[in-house]
Amino acid sequence: MRRSLSAADEAELVRRTAAGDRRAFDELYRRTSPWLLGRLRRRCADDDVVADVMQETYLAVWRAAGSFAGAATSGSAVGWLWTIAAHRLVDAFRRRARQNQVPAVPLAESVAPAAEDEVLAGWVGHELEQALLELPPEAREVLRAMVLDGLSVRETSVLLGVPENTVKSRARRARIALREALS
Repeated sequence: MRRSLSAADEAELVRRTAAGDRRAFDELYRRTSPWLLGRLRRRCADDDVVADVMQETYLAVWRAAGSFAGAATSGSAVGWLWTIAAHRLVDAFRRRARQNQVPAVPLAESVAPAAEDEVLAGWVGHELEQALLELPPEAREVLRAMVLDGLSVRETSVLLGVPENTVKSRARRARIALREALS
């Protein structure tokens, strides 16, 4: 059994997890948790938040594996896993913002941070919330997927079910509108 699990790709492990295979879930965790932990730590410096997000993510994977396994999607299992984790991280940031305990997120040095960098840095104030609410829903979805979830244009396209060029134009318009609203 161990040999067949080591030969299985992540999508197969998710399908087996959906069928209740605990060993497949353990193997999926063994393969993906170091990568996911590193990716989350780059976005959040609070180890408690990262630990909670990791736990919530894999609990969601265990419970919702059937939604991936039964879907006719061209997305990868790892992309699906990251989408779950990214949404859990955003939820954690929102909870902290409501409690006025925004976690510190290290920023790479830049001349002038983009509005997206400020969001990732945890600057989730009233002005930003208002600016995001003023964006059209489709622009908010693209911005959330690409900036907060860290998805590529292609991954965002698959996630939202729109062409890649549509994702690019929505992202550009959303960033311009957000910068104007915050300036």
